Amino acid sequence: MSINQQLRDAMLGHAIDLTHYSNAQARAIIAILNGRDAELKSRLIDAMENVGTVLTVEAMNQVLSAVLQVNATAFLEVNEALNRNLDDLLVYELSFQQALVESVLPRAVQVQFPVVSVAFSAAKAIVQARPFQGRLLKEWMAGIEADRAARIRDAIRSGVVEGRTTSDIVKQIVGRKSENFEDGLLQRSRRDVETIVRSAIGHTAETASDAAYEANSDIISHVQWLSTLDNKTSSTCRIRDQLPYTLKTYKPIGHKIPWLARPGRIHMCCRSTKFPVLKSAAALGFDDGATRASMDGQVPASTTYAEWLSKQSAGRQDQILGVTRAQMMREGGLKLDAFYNDKGKLLTMEQLRERLK
Repeated sequence: MSINQQLRDAMLGHAIDLTHYSNAQARAIIAILNGRDAELKSRLIDAMENVGTVLTVEAMNQVLSAVLQVNATAFLEVNEALNRNLDDLLVYELSFQQALVESVLPRAVQVQFPVVSVAFSAAKAIVQARPFQGRLLKEWMAGIEADRAARIRDAIRSGVVEGRTTSDIVKQIVGRKSENFEDGLLQRSRRDVETIVRSAIGHTAETASDAAYEANSDIISHVQWLSTLDNKTSSTCRIRDQLPYTLKTYKPIGHKIPWLARPGRIHMCCRSTKFPVLKSAAALGFDDGATRASMDGQVPASTTYAEWLSKQSAGRQDQILGVTRAQMMREGGLKLDAFYNDKGKLLTMEQLRERLK
């Protein structure tokens, strides 16, 4: 097995491990919110019972202050835990990427081209300064906190003005136990936080590999996009699976599909990743037969998303592409790339029919 095949297989396995890690971290962060939600409910009930029958601005502010203080504390704890976990992940990812390349690179090559390590501080600065989906992590979390506080405030104010009972107001905010509290307005913030946690993990992991590969551009030729092969893979990632891009500038190689925001960041909760393709032994100036054989510079043969999709059941294809597109693929012999424009954007049905005229 060539070195590049080993790198690709290792990164596929690592992507699965990262998904499991993301699931665990999302649960842990949501548990922090859930713990504070119980306190929020208690504070809300106590504060509402002390309002009395005469509603005043001062009394309303007391209720809001007591509840929103719990909300602020909850997000302080969430941010501290998330940042701590992301720091740990960054340390691990930098070490993993270095160890991965060192594990497959022949000793003779490492002597002449030692694998360069990346400083944690430098990588963290990039993580913190580089936005994903248009915002920095701290901006995403601040926005969720503010939105949650506003919805709690509005629910309390409208509930009191409308003369609703404390129990009804609490149920509107926290939700009902019979519904596992998923019918309360706090549920939206849980979903939002989970999305940001998963996205921040992908953002951090990909920043680490960006830094590691770019630091070792003397031995790395380019990178190749890797998409998860399942029915949850987004349309933007399907078309990019296995496509090569230049290192550092990330320009398309032999195609026109742009890199955009990178794997792991091209959309929220992106699970795509990439792997480095090492230069051939000849390109590095080595004539040793064994070294040349293992470092042949060839891109590993693999199953692309398009090939994987073509072998799935009709039901699975309908689920992924939609019934009409899937039927066109099966009956019309269309390939996956026929459903996209040259920028990698999924064509609407109207655009697709116009193209096929």
